[in-house]
Amino acid sequence: MSSLPRLAYLTALYPAASHTFIQREVSALRELGFEVETCSMRKPSPEHLIGDEEKAAFANTFYAIETGKKPAKMLGALAQAILAPARLWTGLKRAVQTAPPGVKGALKQAAYFAEALILAKHLKSRNISHLHNHFADPSANVAMLTSALSGIPFSFTLHGPAELYEPEKWQLRAKIEQAAFVACISHFCRSQAMYFSDPSHWSKLKIIHCGVLPERYTRPKETTEGTVNLLFVGRLTPIKGLRVLFEAFAAAQAQNPALTLTLVGDGDDRAHLEKLAQPLGEAVTFLGYQSQDGVADALAQADALVLPSFAEGLPVVLMEALAAATPVVCTQVAGVGELVEDGVSGYLVPASDVDSLTDRLIKIASDAGMRAKMGAAGREKVKEAFDVRLEAARIATLFVDTDHATHRPPPYEKPL
Repeated sequence: MSSLPRLAYLTALYPAASHTFIQREVSALRELGFEVETCSMRKPSPEHLIGDEEKAAFANTFYAIETGKKPAKMLGALAQAILAPARLWTGLKRAVQTAPPGVKGALKQAAYFAEALILAKHLKSRNISHLHNHFADPSANVAMLTSALSGIPFSFTLHGPAELYEPEKWQLRAKIEQAAFVACISHFCRSQAMYFSDPSHWSKLKIIHCGVLPERYTRPKETTEGTVNLLFVGRLTPIKGLRVLFEAFAAAQAQNPALTLTLVGDGDDRAHLEKLAQPLGEAVTFLGYQSQDGVADALAQADALVLPSFAEGLPVVLMEALAAATPVVCTQVAGVGELVEDGVSGYLVPASDVDSLTDRLIKIASDAGMRAKMGAAGREKVKEAFDVRLEAARIATLFVDTDHATHRPPPYEKPL
């Protein structure tokens, strides 16, 4: 029997089409010999189950809210908590102290506490010894309360940007204080966590990148002769800066009619974006959500990826593009500059700057040799620092030793 800690991974929605990096991390940990239970607050809707991997993850995930809807399950969870009154009191106190502000916040925290009761009972029944959560939003509230109720230590991966914009709302300081460690996805992310936490807890802040399987994107390029195909992959929401992209794309295409733009993803802004795209005719294509293989196929058919976001953490789609030897044009926000080197693996532009974005789209479209050189440089960067197997091995080191001294832990090595 393995002596490794039994892990549970939690997030608000699992599997999710835009969070395939969590599936990859879980798979890599399992390859290292860890037993990992996946848990989610909510069940995903069908559009998230876009491939066999997602369907398999869905079938093997514990859903807290769905379970809590069954009165017998909720009563059973409450009964177990009552049998440990000291922990129940600690959990109640922590829930009150860390509730989001206002009446609405208090009501939400009450729901998170109920979900934590359900999750605590499940994790105890599965002999889980460590709970890890992705994102510092509501699921981290549940993870923190579950830890208090169960005595199981918890940690979380801090991404941003939302949690970093509203640290008081999400009680980021308290979560860092209570966590065994915090995996920060970039140096920028770690610096913000330091800003919002007491220096006595800075040693908990570790840098663990999200990652990809580079070889999954090593495919022959299939771009269409006579065109320059730009690709966007992500949620179709205003924060992604797509209205700015459409303005820049229209200006660039007026100078270079060979430009086309394909969008992979879906979201609240899709209907408006489709209207904006109508004057551009067949130059713009919307594909909706795609599986991991579908994204890899789209990257193989792209000459460059464009990500004009107003805010990001450290986007996994940039790693996927560079792994596919596809250069990128993206905004210089948060930790993006830690992955993309301006003029080497792509271009960085100021967020919201239409003129700069237009100029770089024209420039990257004009030189196929430069695109190939940038793509090769990007692929090497991803192989060196953003391979999910190496990053999963780094966080594995922390699961084995939560007090590991260095802020960039070495990879855990599976015993022979």
